[in-house]
Amino acid sequence: MQGTPPFSFASRNRICDTLAMSLRLKALFVHFFTASGAVFAMLAMLAAIDAQWDMMFFWLVIAFFVDGIDGPLARKYDVKTNAPEFDGVILDMIIDYTTYVFIPAFALFSSGLMDGWSGWVMLIIVTFASTLYLGDTRMKTKDNSFSGFPACWNMLVLVLFALKPDWWVCLIIVTVLAATMFTPIKFVHPVRTERWREVTLPVALAWTFFAGWAALVDFHPQSWAHWGLMTTSIYLMVAGGLQQLIPPRPADDL
Repeated sequence: MQGTPPFSFASRNRICDTLAMSLRLKALFVHFFTASGAVFAMLAMLAAIDAQWDMMFFWLVIAFFVDGIDGPLARKYDVKTNAPEFDGVILDMIIDYTTYVFIPAFALFSSGLMDGWSGWVMLIIVTFASTLYLGDTRMKTKDNSFSGFPACWNMLVLVLFALKPDWWVCLIIVTVLAATMFTPIKFVHPVRTERWREVTLPVALAWTFFAGWAALVDFHPQSWAHWGLMTTSIYLMVAGGLQQLIPPRPADDL
């Protein structure tokens, strides 16, 4: 029987065009979502200028959360193919330097934890070393971990605000971590490092929760958030090095 087929090529093309447009809109949304980190960075900076450290860290934690999930979304919707006019890597680097390096260094200097000559030394070490690290093409390992400390000064400074150690302790910690940025010591990526991810990802989410909690209670020394923050921070700091020391089981290679 002749006539118009129930499913014409025109209908098929319209469906394909609709799907392509849907993917493009989703990919653009991912770029916009990544760019929202700059807004949170500005809010954090304004809070830091007013010495509202709890609000500064609150906005930095929000930016940290955005940074943690925009990568998987970008890969899911293939932003390089569906929205190639924006470079997600460059967007990410701009926001990472602001939220991971610039604002935390300013906070550490302005808060009084590291003032005087030690503060100036810290500013030079953190900003200079982090710029080199983020531009280093060797910063990622084959298993998607970081080679060297990944310039996560926002995480470190939040812990320092909670513990309030002496200036010389802060200086030693900053100097040691800056030095490890250019060593082959591994630091796990909570999302992309597959080995132990079933532990690492929940720990990273717990760290985000405890960090937000600590900021909301203005780093009260009796808060249980301090213990959670310390426990999760220690795991995230040493997990990569432990993976280098402990040979993987066959299941870890899958």
